[in-house]
Amino acid sequence: MANTEKILIRGVNWVGDSVMTLPAIKAVRAAFPQSEITLLARPSVAAVFEKSPFIDLIFEYDDKYRGLGGKLRLAKELRQKKFGKAILLQNAFDAALLSFLSAIPERIGYGRDGRRLLLTDAVPCGKAVRKLHHIDYYLHLLNEIGINASDRSPHIRLGIEERVAARRSFADLGRPLLGINPGAAYGSAKRWLPGRFADVAQRFIAETGGGVVVFGGKAETAIADEIFKKVRGQKLLAAGKNSLRELIAQISECDVLLSNDSGPMHIAYAVGTPLLAIFGSTSPELTGPHGKASIVIKSDADCSPCFERTCKDRDLRCMEGITADMVYEGVRSLVPQRKAVFFDRDGTLCKDAHYLDRWEDFEIFPDVAHLGELKERGYMLIGVSNQSGIARGLVDEAFTKAVNNIFLEKYSFDDFLYCPHGPHDGCGCRKPEPGMVLEARARHRISLKSSYVIGDKDVDMLLAKASGAKGVLVLTGQHKESRHADFIVKDLREAVKVIIEDGAD
Repeated sequence: MANTEKILIRGVNWVGDSVMTLPAIKAVRAAFPQSEITLLARPSVAAVFEKSPFIDLIFEYDDKYRGLGGKLRLAKELRQKKFGKAILLQNAFDAALLSFLSAIPERIGYGRDGRRLLLTDAVPCGKAVRKLHHIDYYLHLLNEIGINASDRSPHIRLGIEERVAARRSFADLGRPLLGINPGAAYGSAKRWLPGRFADVAQRFIAETGGGVVVFGGKAETAIADEIFKKVRGQKLLAAGKNSLRELIAQISECDVLLSNDSGPMHIAYAVGTPLLAIFGSTSPELTGPHGKASIVIKSDADCSPCFERTCKDRDLRCMEGITADMVYEGVRSLVPQRKAVFFDRDGTLCKDAHYLDRWEDFEIFPDVAHLGELKERGYMLIGVSNQSGIARGLVDEAFTKAVNNIFLEKYSFDDFLYCPHGPHDGCGCRKPEPGMVLEARARHRISLKSSYVIGDKDVDMLLAKASGAKGVLVLTGQHKESRHADFIVKDLREAVKVIIEDGAD
């Protein structure tokens, strides 16, 4: 397949579906690293893709392109951009017609909804394909045209300033923080009962001492307000008050999100927030959450899933059968319980040998022996290391694992994560992106707001700020200052002392 210069991707129209297309868009970028990739998307979902490293331009398909005249005008504009290839993630006939009218030479999509003749590459869409989880459905389209698409992990990228702003909006609420999303834009058949949301929220506040924030779109403010008024304690009503980007950032700051099958549910796993998802009229096999930190509670009613927008029997028994006790127990199992100290490796735990790949260059700092004092005070010890030398072909991955295992086996580390990707791969795990820290939270139920990051580089301090932990810069490696650090210390021994004293406050 030729590496065409310009590629148009037609996005889908719902927030949740847009999240599920993220792995496919990443795969397109990996297949065509030099191409200019434009996403054609509705304004209502465009924010999902902001800051994505896999998209060069977002072209908003807004209301000025409505009707036949609008479509012809849009087709003319797209034709002028001289796209060589259109990949249609949207199933609609409209997507194929528009790419045809835009005179795009290669038009790729599923051959369904009467549009086969408008496509140059019409991928078969039989029953087995339609039963795929939607993430796999979009990846399958690409695999069928020769694009290797196997990574099915969606990741929404946020700026640190967005995370900090969201954190500040919750400053008056206790931790842990439970986010509640009681709405579902698709229809009432997907909505659990408001009174039961309120029961879970009240019990959460009473038993954890934490806070609750109630989310929802402008059309869902009445449901959110009903729940909010029933809950006593530390709470915040955010429904109808935020842009989509603000909602994404606020969900990322929750310790747990409780949600129906909805756009915010998909946002939660794409930003790494532990999630309990309630399914009634829809199927988790098709649209369920991705990742380790997700629990699904599904009705066992014989009519579920019906995929109806409203309950035809008018009894909503698929939701009636899900009790508040069932949901609360699931939420409680996701609540963070432990605190941790996250460590950079090279320059922090051992000498920075610049792409360490030989045992003779491996030199552990003597102060590592003092880290046991943190274990004694209940902190987990977890390594988080960027190892781009693996992607560059300079470091053997097996050697990296062997070095990390020394800290696990000899120094009582509880876990050691590393990112093998390069700086231009756009992954969600390379620091300062918080992917490794979020993975550790999912594995070990860590409270990030009670945790610390120790490192010798500004990127480590940015990781702390991104995740909500406190950053401790040690002067044993590359950087001697960082405006993002909460503490600056000479070495690991001083870092241990600072954490013990600060944690005792």
